[in-house]
Amino acid sequence: MKLVYNINDKPKLPQLLIFAFQQVLAILAATIAVPAIIGNGMSQSAALFGAGVGTIIYQLFTKFKSPVYLGSSFAFINSMFAAFAGAASASAGHVGIFVGAVFAGLVYIVIALVIKLVGVNWLEKLLPAAVIGPTVSIIGLSLAGNAVGDLSKGKVMVDGVSACSPYVAIICGLITLFSVMIFSVYGKKMMKLIPFILGILVGYIAATIFTVIGIATDNVALQVINFSVFKDMGFFAIPDFTFLKFAEGFKGINASYIATIAVAYIPVAFVVFAEHIADHKNLSSIIDKDLLKEPGLHRTLLGDGVGSIAGALFGGCPNTTYGESVGCVAITRNASVITITTAAIMCIVISFFSPFVTFLASIPNCVMGGVCIALYGFIAVSGLKMIQKVDLNQSKNLFVVAVILITGIGGFSLTFGKVTLTSIACALILGILANTLLSRAKDE
Repeated sequence: MKLVYNINDKPKLPQLLIFAFQQVLAILAATIAVPAIIGNGMSQSAALFGAGVGTIIYQLFTKFKSPVYLGSSFAFINSMFAAFAGAASASAGHVGIFVGAVFAGLVYIVIALVIKLVGVNWLEKLLPAAVIGPTVSIIGLSLAGNAVGDLSKGKVMVDGVSACSPYVAIICGLITLFSVMIFSVYGKKMMKLIPFILGILVGYIAATIFTVIGIATDNVALQVINFSVFKDMGFFAIPDFTFLKFAEGFKGINASYIATIAVAYIPVAFVVFAEHIADHKNLSSIIDKDLLKEPGLHRTLLGDGVGSIAGALFGGCPNTTYGESVGCVAITRNASVITITTAAIMCIVISFFSPFVTFLASIPNCVMGGVCIALYGFIAVSGLKMIQKVDLNQSKNLFVVAVILITGIGGFSLTFGKVTLTSIACALILGILANTLLSRAKDE
């Protein structure tokens, strides 16, 4: 892919701020969704702050050579629920989710040290294009349900259900999607580089028009945006950081609880490790540079692990590299690392400003759903492009790709107690086993 801005390129300041804001929009929904799902007093603004800190740490470890943003990891949601469920109090639960992030981060650090000692060549044999390509596609395809599900939802809720007509929401979502497509393909110069910002803006305006008409006619079915969130809104507020709850929470911590946390987090960290490799392989194909060799997988793992620990200290959520961020790089062809770093600083700053955080949180699900159809689709297509390099006339390759695609798309997953192997992890493991079994077969 021909990049407009390469890794070391530095856009002019006005453009840089706009590009960075686009990355913020790309990672926003998922980053603040995790604390919203977990509840128990977790703060969305603190998670945004933690993701910014984690990303900067990641960039430092990778020597500013890997253009990807870190955000709240969905893989650890069940682990976080387990931490709160087994805690003596909510405050102890906040200590627990941080301890869990430390366990997960240590797994990354240990693996990074092993890779530093033995190198990454063994990974090339274990994870060839026939394995990584379809796995990357599964990452995008596994998120397809989230994008399509959001497409029919607004922000006005009645009894916990979206109140607006799904058809109204779909119209707003499709307006957003087609706006992104038009700006990306037909836009001139700057428009091509910020299709998500422009698409979200057009979608938000459309949702606003429907909502204003709905309020004027007292028709809740037309109300897409919940403007009530702006009432009694302050201007400046310090996020409710996780570490602020530690003093009281440590009273409810014991060895049994720590063991429960370890069991809930450590196995999941190995699963996320596989996704980490797939994300970086995907990003490598986009920027035409093997990130597993330079800056090196050991550095990306260290950055991810330490960044997760630091991010959880503030926001409670372990971080992970975001497919949305990779998709944004692919669509805009902007791989400038300074853009990612600026986006991280932007997240840290805006987490203190209530109006901005509230506005971002008010963007309707349907609008973000329209954007995510493009984002997740590009991730899936990036994986398919990797498969182009694979000779599928060879049965040994065909079986590997087929096993990964079908088990991944079919949602095959396994649960052992409080530990769940996601469909992506299961598909990857089966693909590795199939490739190991068949790789020595002679070419047909």
